[in-house]
Amino acid sequence: MKKLFLFCSIMVMVAACSSTNFKPRWTKLEAPETFTVRFETSKGQFEIAIERSASPKAVDRFYQLLKTDYFNNALFYRVNPGFVAQFGSTDSVLSNKWNSIKVPDEPVLQGNSKGSLSFARGGKETRTTTLFINLSNNNRLDTLDYSGVKGFPSFGKVTTGMQVVESLHSAYADTTMKDFDLMYEDLPRFMKKYPKLDKIHKVYIIKKSWRTVTDL
Repeated sequence: MKKLFLFCSIMVMVAACSSTNFKPRWTKLEAPETFTVRFETSKGQFEIAIERSASPKAVDRFYQLLKTDYFNNALFYRVNPGFVAQFGSTDSVLSNKWNSIKVPDEPVLQGNSKGSLSFARGGKETRTTTLFINLSNNNRLDTLDYSGVKGFPSFGKVTTGMQVVESLHSAYADTTMKDFDLMYEDLPRFMKKYPKLDKIHKVYIIKKSWRTVTDL
């Protein structure tokens, strides 16, 4: 069975210094009620509309990561055809800093339909820095119980460019997960083994609103 494990808590720290110093105040940022982000990738652009009410704690974390350029130069390191496109930073030092700040679990209010965005996780309070875009209607992820946590709350949806998401290199499927630790320990070696993985060049907010629908 396909699973979405998030092994952030056991990442191996590398000796190299992070390109960005972590600042605890970043974790205090609160997201707008709605906003749209644009992904510029090696395969082209796509946009995702985010709804904070769907999973407030998750959206706040996603917003914090966006505002601090966390996903710039990140990898789509796991693209399983008809399942998910999973992505995250390859900076283990910075990732471990974020992983130490827990995100409370929340109920699934919006399901994992095709094009929806969710955090990966591997147990209680492990939604940290790794996310996935559903490549099909993965309804079973709405109720999947793993390590005492039920479901993967989605909080965004691809609005334009889904064809770009579906074109991400997927021939490696889940084989890259066998070398998950290698990605953080020796990125050049990892990329030599999986040279066709697509990259995120930049992610940024193009539209946002601090008002809820009922406020309009």
